[in-house]
Amino acid sequence: MWGNVGPRVAHLSPLERVRLRRVAVRYAMHGWEVTPGACLARSRFVCGRAGCPTVGCHPALEDWEHAASADPARVANWWRSRPHGVLLPTGRSFDVLEVAADLGRRVLDAVRAHPAGLGVRGPVLVTPTGRWMFLVRPGDPLRPELEHCLQVVRHGPGSWIAAPPTRLPEGPVRWMVAPEQARWQLPDSYLVQNTLIDALRATGVTLVPALVPGHLPLPRRGR
Repeated sequence: MWGNVGPRVAHLSPLERVRLRRVAVRYAMHGWEVTPGACLARSRFVCGRAGCPTVGCHPALEDWEHAASADPARVANWWRSRPHGVLLPTGRSFDVLEVAADLGRRVLDAVRAHPAGLGVRGPVLVTPTGRWMFLVRPGDPLRPELEHCLQVVRHGPGSWIAAPPTRLPEGPVRWMVAPEQARWQLPDSYLVQNTLIDALRATGVTLVPALVPGHLPLPRRGR
């Protein structure tokens, strides 16, 4: 599959290749499903599939949703010969709330001082293009105030994120708050969404409540 694209793949040192494999396996060992991403080749990504038109970061496997795995042995095998990006499917072990950098910094500062403590603190990653990704417990839709807010994107089932130490053309993806710092725990989605709403309103963004009596989402317990 890779015979016609091998020479174009970006050169990575043996240490970098080993790091990609080790980190991917570590995610799997903590129950996070992983799927290999296309390999960076100069300023585009190549997956080895004949005729694939996608040049941005994307899964290397066509059936990536079904192939994604938390089996450490299977994950390690994917990275033995190719410097794949590390992609984490969302809507499974976690959902992701994506925001711009200025909003992300506000939210992280608020989260660190939040009275709910660990219930609202979790892993946060940052892309080299300035997008902040807050990992939260899966399954909760956006609150009505955020449904039509362009500043917030929810990644759930059918989506994925590029995880550290994946390289994009602009630079590496990195953790702002690593999973180890969060003890591999995920915060309640609605607690983080509430913090997002407060941060948006503090910057002057008008949010439409669109709530009806009894519809206000509340943090769930016992998860």
